[in-house]
Amino acid sequence: MMKTVSFRVFAAVGFVLGVAALGVVAARVDASDVPLKALAASRTLRPDPTHTWQLVRGKHWQIAGPAGEDPAVTDAAEGTRGSCPTGMVEVAGAMKLDPPRKGKYDGNSIEDLQKRTCTKWINREYPERCAEFDRERWLAMSADYRTKPMHFCMDRFEFPNQKGVYPIIYVNFHEAKGLCEEQGKRLCTEEEWTFACEGEEATPYPYGYARDAEACVIDAKWRPFNEKAMQPRDGAEAAYEMDRLWQGVPSGSSPRCKSVFGVYDMTGNVDEWTRSSVEGERPSILKGGYWGPVRTRCRPSTRSHDESHVFYQQGFRCCANAPVAAASTSTDATTPERVVPPPTSLDPSRPTSPLTPPAAAARPEATPRP
Repeated sequence: MMKTVSFRVFAAVGFVLGVAALGVVAARVDASDVPLKALAASRTLRPDPTHTWQLVRGKHWQIAGPAGEDPAVTDAAEGTRGSCPTGMVEVAGAMKLDPPRKGKYDGNSIEDLQKRTCTKWINREYPERCAEFDRERWLAMSADYRTKPMHFCMDRFEFPNQKGVYPIIYVNFHEAKGLCEEQGKRLCTEEEWTFACEGEEATPYPYGYARDAEACVIDAKWRPFNEKAMQPRDGAEAAYEMDRLWQGVPSGSSPRCKSVFGVYDMTGNVDEWTRSSVEGERPSILKGGYWGPVRTRCRPSTRSHDESHVFYQQGFRCCANAPVAAASTSTDATTPERVVPPPTSLDPSRPTSPLTPPAAAARPEATPRP
């Protein structure tokens, strides 16, 4: 009898504590951000969270922080906006295309061919990581590849696209698409994302040919996740799990983690949703990798998740069509004004071997399902 009573008492106490922990999310909303300061209510069960987390629209997660830099100020400092809207980067040039396929899995894609020029492997097994690629060999190999003209606008940072602000995570494909459309933009295509990352040379990494663990937030030690804790997605347990797993940084915290076009954090930090460029294929494609020890190169993609998939390291950024060239003011009104695209090859002043972090630069603050 005593054992039965003790168990019932223990179960009742556990139920009360569980209700108290979940009570911190009672104020759910549909259209506003909610700081979860009430997480302290369950501190008797676990330590305080490292960050202050807030719900965005009652379902996405974001670390609360300073307001961030005015996008117009960032535009002026970066000088890469071109003719695009505020906060965006103009991307233009010729993208290298995969050679014609000989079969569905013929190993003849740029991603596969590029790996043949790796001179120093970190590990060859999935997710394979190469420390350095041979630039001269790659350029000679790819010199005759077909190209495709590209010209579009892309958010400089991961959504919400503001320097100094943490990216929003726990977003599925449909939600990312809708958030872009609300801003008069669209979700980037896989090809747009890839080209904005690699440029005309099709560099393996946004900054060149050598993998630099100090340039972008990559190679953080992988932490096993508790998928059950993330359900429901707006619960207190989910907030604690996000906090335990998070190893990313605010947008723009890594000054050397940008492509030749000036787009930041394309590899590492968080995975980014894009739309497939392959006709008839499921549209939901993830690009870039996240902070864990994954491939984090420009070409690789994750194609295994459907549009409803949502996870702790998933974010996105938006794209838009480039403005049409203005008509010329000359007497020949049929001749459009020439739009000078931004540079699309590697800056000669930027080394293509491992970079030595500047003395004044501080380093910014593993694998989920493939």
